[in-house]
Amino acid sequence: MKVTAKLMKRSARVLAKAFHALADQAHPVLAHIIPMRRCNLSCTYCNEYDAISKPVPLDLMLRRVDMLADLGTSMITVSGGEPLMHPDLDTMIARMRTRGMVASLITNGYYLNQERIERLNGAGLDYLQISIDNVEPDEVSKKSLRLLDKKLEDLRHHAAFDVNINSVLGGGIKNPEDARLINARARALGFSTSIGIIHDGSGHLKPLGPAERRVYDEVSAAINGPWQVFKNLYSGITNFQDNLADGKPNEWRCRAGARYLYICEDGLVHYCSQQRGYPGVPLDSYTTDDIRHEFATPKSCAPYCTVGCVHRVSTMDFWRSPQRPDAASLQTGPSRHA
Repeated sequence: MKVTAKLMKRSARVLAKAFHALADQAHPVLAHIIPMRRCNLSCTYCNEYDAISKPVPLDLMLRRVDMLADLGTSMITVSGGEPLMHPDLDTMIARMRTRGMVASLITNGYYLNQERIERLNGAGLDYLQISIDNVEPDEVSKKSLRLLDKKLEDLRHHAAFDVNINSVLGGGIKNPEDARLINARARALGFSTSIGIIHDGSGHLKPLGPAERRVYDEVSAAINGPWQVFKNLYSGITNFQDNLADGKPNEWRCRAGARYLYICEDGLVHYCSQQRGYPGVPLDSYTTDDIRHEFATPKSCAPYCTVGCVHRVSTMDFWRSPQRPDAASLQTGPSRHA
């Protein structure tokens, strides 16, 4: 009963945020913050981690959470590196909830156990995602189903937040059939599911081969099946990946820098994890004018973008405000803050 009540309250909060986002385009829907770049793993396709960085001090992270709240941000996702390595993660999540935002976490799952899950429950976490790359660990990735399955069982029995399990194709992942097995296991545990097409370690995207494409199509159909569609309303937005699977570009209006913000460990706002440096503006000087400016700015990297959260967040604004090449400098030009 308590879990059902929490789910109903969470759904109501998220629905209210969605209506607000549709009504007003001058605020971020999703901000992605990095409390530390260090990670306990070293997946070869990933360019978002190191092995030495210290955690960002708590006072700086709380200040950034507050600044995002002041911009009207609907939801914050915390990742890294590995965010569960930060000693004050729970305090950050609690601050997000206190400031009225939806709190989400992306983790490799290795530090999860019953006690850690209960702490996340207590902090008020709303959503958690784990990307599982293979069934058995290899030199590409140790984020394997065999090593993480006990963690998934712990989440099933103890998590008061929603859990999404993401399977992947591309980026050097050897056995595409693993994505089908991972997705099926996650559905059996009652979690929402998604599938992603990933770049390699240098950020390059390759078309899927025939075996990969077959798995992608089958898993996508399962994600959007009659019994899964409501559970996967957000993660089921995968149409942008259909062209990428064939190595073809997408024509869309990327709203990065406006509806989606990526704030690195140095407190700078970037378009996304793959475009660090653009615009590279300090969060403490970011304003509604910047949001409106970037909302209207086309991004030269958009046609082959693989960043699913940017695509999904931008979907709600496809119907309005065409972007203009003369509205702002593109990636090849200077920031308006320069």
